Amino acid sequence: MPAQPGPSSFGAAPAQPGQSSFGTPSAQPGQSSYGTASAQSAPAYPGQAPAGSQSFPGQPPSSPYADRHSSAPSGAGSSYPGRPVSAPVHPGQPVSAPSYPGQPSAYPGQQVSGFGAPLGPPERAARRSRLAVVALTLAAVLAVVSGVQAYQIYRLDDRLAAADKRMAEGQGADASRLDGLEQRAGSLEKQAGAAFNPEAVASAVLPSVFRVRAGQFTGTAFAVGKAPSGGGTTLLTNFHVVESVFVAGERKVFLERKDQRFEATIIATDKDKDLAQLRTSAKFAGLVAARDPVRSGQQIIVVGAPLGLQDSVTTGVVSAFREDERGGGPVIQFDAPINPGNSGGPVINGSKEVVGIATAKARNAEGIGLAVPIKTACDRFRLC
Repeated sequence: MPAQPGPSSFGAAPAQPGQSSFGTPSAQPGQSSYGTASAQSAPAYPGQAPAGSQSFPGQPPSSPYADRHSSAPSGAGSSYPGRPVSAPVHPGQPVSAPSYPGQPSAYPGQQVSGFGAPLGPPERAARRSRLAVVALTLAAVLAVVSGVQAYQIYRLDDRLAAADKRMAEGQGADASRLDGLEQRAGSLEKQAGAAFNPEAVASAVLPSVFRVRAGQFTGTAFAVGKAPSGGGTTLLTNFHVVESVFVAGERKVFLERKDQRFEATIIATDKDKDLAQLRTSAKFAGLVAARDPVRSGQQIIVVGAPLGLQDSVTTGVVSAFREDERGGGPVIQFDAPINPGNSGGPVINGSKEVVGIATAKARNAEGIGLAVPIKTACDRFRLC
């Protein structure tokens, strides 16, 4: 049921005017709730809490300089339990609140050094110093790189010089070897030229050798020396080959080679040396007369038309160089087989030169042929 006026719920009398609920007189005007007199209303210093304001438990007492040592940021607004008031500490002191978010505070006339603000002289100097250090570092790096590259180029130059030297030495050695090879090749060519090659000799001389038909007799003739002043070709053969025609007072004989036939004239004869000179208007290559005398053992070939067989070739060696017992002059003895029809044919050495004119063979013997030296014929007819 509702409480009646009278005693309280705890059995105590209701509080009277001017008395607190705990049985103590209530605070009078000008007195605090704890029975202490309240502060007089007096003007506060800047940043001091006004007189008569109530303090809370745990709040530091209001002091005229409370805000000066406060760690809270200035300009935080009105105070609350545990936070000091952010009013200015004394006149002329700059407010510590930032001008805009993120900008640091500054005193009046102080240069702001935040982001986007002009730099002061110290900061300019510091930045210049840093730039100078960076520039010096880059210069040092470039100098080192340049030095390394210069060293590498120097090493490459040395290597190139060494390679050029080795190349020059190699080329010199190659040149020396090449010279040696050329000399050796020349020597081999000389040896090959000196080597006897009947096939090569025969192929070179056969076009200058012909079968001679004089009346009823046949033999061999060959072109020799240069062409005469009147043109045509000069040939040599044995006198006994054309003797029947010459004795009969005739001078015309015929040169036959394969299917061709050429007319020739007897120009001069030497019966003692068994030589005859012919001339034809046709042009043929003349064989070269050897300047050096033959030597025993020298290899030779004999070309002729034995028994009328054209372009016959036999080989042998010089057996000896002998004087004719009949007083006709020296003769060359050789062992190459010859037969009737070979008379007047050339005896050729390995250098394709004429050394003699085949004349006869020894009767009742094998391998004994005789030839007139080519020098004898050239001297007699002033040829070669």
